[in-house]
Amino acid sequence: PELVLAQLCAQNDLTRLRLQPQLPELGVSVRACTQAGREFSVRQSVAATENPDFRQVRAEVQSVDAQQMLLSLSTVIGRH
Repeated sequence: PELVLAQLCAQNDLTRLRLQPQLPELGVSVRACTQAGREFSVRQSVAATENPDFRQVRAEVQSVDAQQMLLSLSTVIGRH
């Protein structure tokens, strides 16, 4: 169940970026995520691609309690 909750955190974070009207800023950020009463940390890194209309985005989810990396998802987000 912890892996499923971590996946929800990562997918929600990537979906939030896709719904923004502009491309995400380059760099790294960390956000808290709570799912079913469990605390997770989502580390998001955004990098440029060869095409300036796209960004490479990676969301890595860590359990706050166990301090253990659970999941890493990556995608490419394009300009609307």
